[in-house]
Amino acid sequence: MTDEAYFPLEGVEAPAAAFHEALARGRLHHAWLLTGPEGAGKASFAHRAARLLLGAKSDLAYGPLGSSPEDPVNRLLAAGAHPDFLAVDRRGEDGKLRKTIAVDDIRRLPDMFAKAPALAPYRVAIIDAADDLGPGAANALLKTLEEPPPRGILFVISHAPGRLLPTIRSRCRRLAFPAWPEAKLAAWLERRGVGPDIAFRLAELAAGAPGRALKLWEEDAASVDAAARALLMQAPSFDRALAAQASDSFRDPGRGQARFDLWVECLCDQIRRAVAADPPLADAGLERWSAAWTRLMNLPGETAGLNLDRADAFSVLLAEIVAAARLRPFADLAAAPLAFG
Repeated sequence: MTDEAYFPLEGVEAPAAAFHEALARGRLHHAWLLTGPEGAGKASFAHRAARLLLGAKSDLAYGPLGSSPEDPVNRLLAAGAHPDFLAVDRRGEDGKLRKTIAVDDIRRLPDMFAKAPALAPYRVAIIDAADDLGPGAANALLKTLEEPPPRGILFVISHAPGRLLPTIRSRCRRLAFPAWPEAKLAAWLERRGVGPDIAFRLAELAAGAPGRALKLWEEDAASVDAAARALLMQAPSFDRALAAQASDSFRDPGRGQARFDLWVECLCDQIRRAVAADPPLADAGLERWSAAWTRLMNLPGETAGLNLDRADAFSVLLAEIVAAARLRPFADLAAAPLAFG
């Protein structure tokens, strides 16, 4: 585990209080549905709660539900050797991410919960995220929820709970993790060493999710966002060297898809904010920019799902921007200064 796994968790006071109260009263629900935007702290909360349930000593120096990384329980968890804990996600045995969580992984839950805890007061499992369950895996999870295990606690993480089976939602106690106000998130980033202008823009891009904001910072989203803005402001012309440099970055076998997704995210956010800020008087140019935004939003999923060449997809993206800019230049649509200098 990294130090980040034990960093004091902020903005979770309400769910932490609800969880502590249930634990203190001996009325701990067997299944907890953690909901909110991706990056809002749900997984971090679940792992911290799991450590306490597995016997780690509480240490408020590490924030709500905090415990020391030097605790013997946490050392065992960090080594992946705790017999009473199971984490289920899309990662396969080869370490690669699959499109969905395998049904066989969910079927491990009943076997795990059927046994008495070996070392801890409870057996604990985390599903991250339930949105990645296919129909078979969702039905397998429902079977586990219908038969609550003694001394077994399940944390189910969901970024879009409305898409889950109603029977799954109804069998869990929900804890909500709302998005942070942008000003609060920007201030939090500044305390971590991010410059004020960049911190505010990252807070905008992250839609109030601190985990997402940190990931954007690590991915140097500020530079991508500035380059995306430059391309938009130049349209219908654009810097071909800059476009070629972006396309080359998409060919990286390890990070190419993430880089492509980041470029699309920055372009879409710039377009969305410009269109939303425009006066309500619609014209053909504004409508074309709105249509381009919709097309670009769907492009990453199409590219990944159909295994399309990302450089070719980027050419499609640029063509959409050029077509919209010919009707109405982006510089006219959004006269605000660059987000980053």
